[in-house]
Amino acid sequence: MKKKVLSVMMATAMSLSLLAGCGSSTPATTETPADTTATETPAAETKTEDTTAAAETPAASGDVTEISLYRCSFNVANPDSAQVQKVQDAINAYIADKIPVQIKLTDIGSGEYTEKANLALANNEINLLWTASWEGTIGTNDLYPAKAVYDLTDLLPGTPLYGSMAEGQWEAAKYDGKIYFVPVYKDNVEGYDFMFRKDVVDAHGWDITSVKKLADLEPMLADAKADGLKYPFLTQKTAMFYRWYIDSFDFFTADAGANFVAVDRKTDEVVDTILTPEYLEFAKLMADWAEKGYISEDDATKTTNDQTTQTQDWAVTWWTDIPVNDEANARYGQEVVMQPATSRWAHSTSALGSCYCVTANSTPEQAKACVDFLGLLYTDSTLADMYTFGIEGEDFTYDANHQVEQNSDKYNHSMWESANATIVTPLSNEPANKAELYDAFNGGANTSSAAGFRFDKSPVEAQYTACANIAGEYGFALENGGVASKDVESTIEAYQAALDGAGYQDVLAEFQNQYNAWKASK
Repeated sequence: MKKKVLSVMMATAMSLSLLAGCGSSTPATTETPADTTATETPAAETKTEDTTAAAETPAASGDVTEISLYRCSFNVANPDSAQVQKVQDAINAYIADKIPVQIKLTDIGSGEYTEKANLALANNEINLLWTASWEGTIGTNDLYPAKAVYDLTDLLPGTPLYGSMAEGQWEAAKYDGKIYFVPVYKDNVEGYDFMFRKDVVDAHGWDITSVKKLADLEPMLADAKADGLKYPFLTQKTAMFYRWYIDSFDFFTADAGANFVAVDRKTDEVVDTILTPEYLEFAKLMADWAEKGYISEDDATKTTNDQTTQTQDWAVTWWTDIPVNDEANARYGQEVVMQPATSRWAHSTSALGSCYCVTANSTPEQAKACVDFLGLLYTDSTLADMYTFGIEGEDFTYDANHQVEQNSDKYNHSMWESANATIVTPLSNEPANKAELYDAFNGGANTSSAAGFRFDKSPVEAQYTACANIAGEYGFALENGGVASKDVESTIEAYQAALDGAGYQDVLAEFQNQYNAWKASK
């Protein structure tokens, strides 16, 4: 397994370097968006792999502006291009007499989304992009410093979009006092749960309320291993230190690939997390579980995917806590139960856990069209349901209570990555008062001492990128059981040495200086 993991580590580092290069090649700025002359182009041919330069040749009929919209599919690995086309056409027909906008919809499976969207961005093929603070390469913390996003600050006030959510949501989404990203109003705080398959819990009579920390899972994982399950503990091929240890640190980069720096909540100081006792504890536990067969090499080698949780091959995994955790039942096609693993925190990136941005290459007309479309999407339940669930009668139906039952493997999205919780119709297994639950959930979180701070990595961007590549090599393996127990400490030493060789101390000092200056300015 270790040789296989090493080869994946090397490939990952090379891939990250390539994607980072793609992202940095986007020359657009928010002050002078590139000219994209409008021409007649049919709104057909929506394909997962469409690379037509829609942003450069948008269709315009009279005052109608076409925008190219890219979104990520988490529920369907390979969205059906014909069904995506149907959804696009239905949306365009519905909005035709409401706003002077038509969309060209590209729906890409999550396994390919970052790479394909990054390439399309570099080629100026996108106007409206779904992204998130935690996304790699095309995340909010990548797009803003690359000047790849359009400044919406003056365009938003007075629009239906701006009025669709509270002022505080817009404040939390700002970078340097300006609005570049449009949050999806959902669970805009961050916390995590242990997620169990209910049939496995029932079969063994587990008391999941006794689980307070990761190590408490071990007897249950032993049972799952004895059952012959392939993934007793499924990491979902995610480096999880920055999630499981959120009560100890504010990982304000919101990036699993850069969890080598954080604010220590006890001291309110920026620290090197790789040298903390917590990191050693976590890496040792993951190594031990891998050797006991609780963690599969499929996670360490990134063979698992976003659909693995829809199988019966696992017992325990992680879940991002939300107001209505029953949503997971529909997402994974089976009944699951949750036990809190962390507290909930409001911090700088939590409001942008799912959001949209207008790309900097868009013309002012296209930017306005994007705002108009999002304004309708965030306020019109019929459009929100169509965009989220697809075609009524084909992809979903409404039950007797006018709640949604999804039944499609061709087009299938969730509220959290689509539109506001206040407007998307609840699923049939969700409470009818879902919107009120979200308001209460967001109001009950702890506020991080670092809330409001955003790191500007531009002074040390080369060093930061090099360190992120090293984290992808060493950190991912350490956090997914890809290193033997006996080698954990020496690998952490090698990891730190590699970071230092890449300029990590410059990065750490810049983080510390910026954070201290921010604290002094408060």
